Amino acid sequence: MAGHVVLFVPTAPVTHATRELVGSPDLVAHWNIPDADWPFVDTARNHLLLEASVPPGDSSTELPEILLSALIARLRPPHAEARSINPVFRLFRASVEAHYREQHDAGYYARTLGYAPRTLSRAVQQVTGRSAKAYIVDRIVLEAKRLLAHDRLTAAACANTLGFPDASNFSVFFRKATGMRPGAWQATVAVE
Repeated sequence: MAGHVVLFVPTAPVTHATRELVGSPDLVAHWNIPDADWPFVDTARNHLLLEASVPPGDSSTELPEILLSALIARLRPPHAEARSINPVFRLFRASVEAHYREQHDAGYYARTLGYAPRTLSRAVQQVTGRSAKAYIVDRIVLEAKRLLAHDRLTAAACANTLGFPDASNFSVFFRKATGMRPGAWQATVAVE
């Protein structure tokens, strides 16, 4: 899987609707974007990248926030989809958010939530299109990328922060998930 990561604080979007969306407990990790919307999403993302490359002082500080709001508004899932999120998935998502730094096993979440592993995996699959394990891996990778790109942590520091026994285990995990070593991935982000 390849793509761009757009990191922002929840207060960055400028419209009330987009701030509500990013702060919503109903926010899902995987949205199905209709084919007809992809040109708009790509254009908004590319414009945001272009604005991010402008030296400070050469552009309005409001433009990135406006463009981020446009991108989020274009990605917004239908209201019916947000309201119909499986309650098992809601509990799972909240538990992952609270414990992904220490717990990487889907079985842990099934046990603590009181569901059979298959029940949990079906609920996650229904909402995200991915298995419970893949959801956890995606969340850990997202945080690892944030730590590498934004906080500029080393692989060893990421390993410690994300509950891996050592940098080697973290590096193997990261490489399996992304196809790149943490340091190599971090170097590509620094170039952009």
